[in-house]
Amino acid sequence: MTKQSSIRTLSAGSIGNFGEIYDFAVFGFSVPILSAHFFPGSDRTAALLSTFAVYAVAFFARPLGGLLFGVMADKVGRVKVMAMTVWLMALGTAVIGLLPTYASIGIAAPALLVFCRVAQGLALGGETTGTTSFILESAPDDRRGGWIGLTLIFSHLPNALVAGLLIGLQFAAGASAYADWVWRVPFLAGGLIGIVGFWLRRNLDEPDEYKQATSRTDSRNPLRTAIRTGGLRGMLNVAMIQPIQTVGSYLLLGFMYTFLVRVAKLDPTSALITNAAAIVVLSFMIPLGGVLSDRLGRKPVLSFGAAWLAFAAYPGVYLAATGTIAGALAGQLLLAVGVGLYGGACFVAAPEFFPTAFRATGHAISYQAAVAIFGGTTPFIATLLVQASGSPLAPAYYVALVAVVCLVLVQFVPETRGVSLRTSGSATPNEGASRVAHELR
Repeated sequence: MTKQSSIRTLSAGSIGNFGEIYDFAVFGFSVPILSAHFFPGSDRTAALLSTFAVYAVAFFARPLGGLLFGVMADKVGRVKVMAMTVWLMALGTAVIGLLPTYASIGIAAPALLVFCRVAQGLALGGETTGTTSFILESAPDDRRGGWIGLTLIFSHLPNALVAGLLIGLQFAAGASAYADWVWRVPFLAGGLIGIVGFWLRRNLDEPDEYKQATSRTDSRNPLRTAIRTGGLRGMLNVAMIQPIQTVGSYLLLGFMYTFLVRVAKLDPTSALITNAAAIVVLSFMIPLGGVLSDRLGRKPVLSFGAAWLAFAAYPGVYLAATGTIAGALAGQLLLAVGVGLYGGACFVAAPEFFPTAFRATGHAISYQAAVAIFGGTTPFIATLLVQASGSPLAPAYYVALVAVVCLVLVQFVPETRGVSLRTSGSATPNEGASRVAHELR
């Protein structure tokens, strides 16, 4: 692959990641505003819990989207699925920006909000797996972690950029106007990002690895093939390594801003700035983790990242809860380093557990189920723990527990650095190749 085609491949994957996560980030940062507009009859905590529950709805739609688009990505190609998902996500986000509020149409308003979140969840369920498979199969074998890490910068930077955008809009429009209608602008902008993403992806070629592995597609059933040829073992491996990456990420991305404002009593602007800074650090730690996993192996980096989070969870949340800018920044940075390093190895190892013939299907089901269970519920669980215990430090114990469990489970998954993508996850390369070939007949 030439340098020009490499840049084009990475750019096309990155813009889709950017658009998809931008849309989720806008919702996450808008939870306090959305709770006031769509759940105004509840007390403040109940309204937040209701909005976080709607936030979680999209995560439970992700496994369905992952299954639907994962099978399609294996049958008709990664590129076609990447084009479809970027459109669906953009549409769901733009419609949120146009929704009437509870004051205008009553209970129909939160119902429509849920519908839009389902559309976003379906799209992200397919986008993550489609893009990851596309980049993995396009990358040089000894740089797969680095390539995946580079595209994932753009899966996290939108959170920081959204924070900056919201600060700018609040400053320019004023708090009253922003709360009234300006909050809609970032959602509407998500539709424009979708158009750019589709334009960049429209003429991409499928990776040679995919074309060679799936040249016989007449009667292929990727889901059946995955079940019959060892895919369940790969799904279990994903379920073993994914939880702490997901919990740590969504603690920072979906919960921490609201925690800083509502619990730590930090002013909204300072909360946004410190959260954005931590997310920038997280974004650039992921490719570092990917590069290290290319050199040292996936398991050593996963083990280090999980151990870091197990030890850093308590001081990280403790510092964030102090209500000071310095504490909020330091606490979130502690968490960001561990999540980033772990994620750099986790995101490349997960699709490597599956052979090319059903990589998207196997990865989508297991990855999206793990994200739905552990990611979408993290803001809700963290909020509930604070309320039930009366302690702002309660989320730290949850993160530390998940980190310790994953640290143990990581030791039981196979090392995938340098594995052949064609036969990955098989008992033996020759046996796996022959069994997959038989299934494709």
